[in-house]
Amino acid sequence: MSEIEVIEKIDEQIKVHIPKFYKVILHNDDTTTVDFVIHVLTRIFHKQMDEALVLTQIIHETGQGIAGSPFTKEVAEEKTLETIAAARANNFPLVATFEEL
Repeated sequence: MSEIEVIEKIDEQIKVHIPKFYKVILHNDDTTTVDFVIHVLTRIFHKQMDEALVLTQIIHETGQGIAGSPFTKEVAEEKTLETIAAARANNFPLVATFEEL
């Protein structure tokens, strides 16, 4: 039986970077229609209709609501921009923001 000789010992630690996560928030206004908010929630944030209805009511009553999370910063930013672009294309002042969880 042959013996194994250790020539070099490598003492290395691997550091794993855990990305931060973000949420996208929709803000209530007096102009954007309920139908459009539901459209945004179902098309951009892939919510089911019943969940979109409840969330739209929360946004209306409290002034804002979390449209989706957790997202990486890039995804949260993209969904925010997509929401705003869709709103402006339909002449609505809907505001969407994102923030760290």
